[in-house]
Amino acid sequence: MNRRQFTKTAISSAAALTFYRTIALAASKYMNIPLGFQSWSVKDRLGKDFSGTLKTMADMGYKLIELCSPAGYKDSGFGFLQGMPAANIKRTIEDAGLHCPSCHFGFAELTDHIDESIAFAKAIGMSQMVCSSFGIPKTGTIPQWQAAVDKLNTAAEKIRAAGMQTGYHNHEGEFATVDGQLIYDVIMARFDSRLVKMQFQTEVINLGYKASTYFTKYPGRFISSHLSDWTADKKEVPIGKGIIDWKEFFKAAKTGGVKNFFVEMDFQNFKDSAVYVKGL
Repeated sequence: MNRRQFTKTAISSAAALTFYRTIALAASKYMNIPLGFQSWSVKDRLGKDFSGTLKTMADMGYKLIELCSPAGYKDSGFGFLQGMPAANIKRTIEDAGLHCPSCHFGFAELTDHIDESIAFAKAIGMSQMVCSSFGIPKTGTIPQWQAAVDKLNTAAEKIRAAGMQTGYHNHEGEFATVDGQLIYDVIMARFDSRLVKMQFQTEVINLGYKASTYFTKYPGRFISSHLSDWTADKKEVPIGKGIIDWKEFFKAAKTGGVKNFFVEMDFQNFKDSAVYVKGL
């Protein structure tokens, strides 16, 4: 090999090595995203011992918590936080070694009480404000769903101006069919993709719908996901013990644009779930 051939080969090899290192680093950073948990399923424990439960979750390997708004969920298990200043809530969370980037808010909080909700989110240091539900009944019509989407799009303008991202969380209701149309597809067509990102709840595997399908179908449209795993007969189990293909899930989540993962399940399943996800 002459000097020119050697130099050309060396440059090509170095470029290839740099490329594959970049890919490996990107994958590593993605899989090393801090794992979070949704506070809803441990609300009773949090109510009895807020700081102690946070530390317990941190000891399991969780780094993030997604709260439920004390004002919107005061009658659903989070009233114990309502009298606590936001600065104290933030300090307690951080003292446990956790960070709170996201919170669930009721629809009315993001439409009728948007200023108060934004103020609370900013005081905690959040980057995401997630609408937990529109509260539309099973008998709801397509125009009702579309009207609700329009209202959240409007609220999202204000949330974006405040420096945060608006999200929308699905339940089983969004995977019902009305007039031959899947509601989830209807609202995805209506949401302003610049303003509202989705939070996918994997529990809808029980209805036959996979998160990976929608991450791929709607690339870049997701901000986070709630993680839970289920058996074929719809029994909740730790992540990795059920029917969800988690390698497929995490691969597709990159396409979907998912930034945060929040495990949501019974307390006894949290530890094994964290071990499994870290093992991936």
